[in-house]
Amino acid sequence: MNAPERSRSLFRFAAPHNFYPLAGRLAPWFAAAALILTFAGLWLGFFVAPTDATQGQVYRVIFIHVPAAWMSMFIYLVMAFWSAVGLVMNTRLSFVMSQALAPTGAMFCFVALWTGALWGKPTWGAYWVWDARLTSQLLLLFLYFGFIALTRAIEDPRRADRAGAIIALVGAVNVPIIYFSVQWWNTLHQGASVSLTKAPSMATTMLAGMLVMAIAAWMYTIAVVLWRARSMILERERHTEWVGAVLEREAQLKGGRA
Repeated sequence: MNAPERSRSLFRFAAPHNFYPLAGRLAPWFAAAALILTFAGLWLGFFVAPTDATQGQVYRVIFIHVPAAWMSMFIYLVMAFWSAVGLVMNTRLSFVMSQALAPTGAMFCFVALWTGALWGKPTWGAYWVWDARLTSQLLLLFLYFGFIALTRAIEDPRRADRAGAIIALVGAVNVPIIYFSVQWWNTLHQGASVSLTKAPSMATTMLAGMLVMAIAAWMYTIAVVLWRARSMILERERHTEWVGAVLEREAQLKGGRA
């Protein structure tokens, strides 16, 4: 199979009726990988990694906080990407993917803020300060909430898709502000421990545990988004013949098991 044929083969999954069964086959594998990697990452972070010389045991919150913060930012950028694809190419599945990502991104954003508060109390002496990094991260959570609320408040799916896409694209400007805030302003939040331009400033086992947890978060995100996208596809395509056939087949399977 040459390159053009492979491209056409992949593009066929942009159709909801082709994507639906593929998502159903892939999601359990990603969920299993997420479960295994989460246990491995927590074991490395909480039982193998050494105690930090400065912060003691409290630093171990980074094995949850940092992957959650990374995911909250990256998921929003992926949302903006799918929104742009949907606006340019007018593909229904692109908007479905963008909206399926939002609740998971909001969850990671909340976890990042919550674990950051738990980390901040013993290190800064306060659960919350109006720091540039924290404030811009809180704004990201509000952007997630606004996106979810707007897309669900508008009854017409096409109008909801376009309105949500605009919020996603405009809000994406906040992501680099979050990332570079510790460089642009004098903040309490520490700088990045992991960088593409210099060696990491932590022990190898600490880095390994954090990266494994980050991969686990990605596997979880993919699994949950695929399942959520399947539900959204059934809702949006409920008047089509193929959805009727799918629901009938699933009802027969359930009846056979009973």
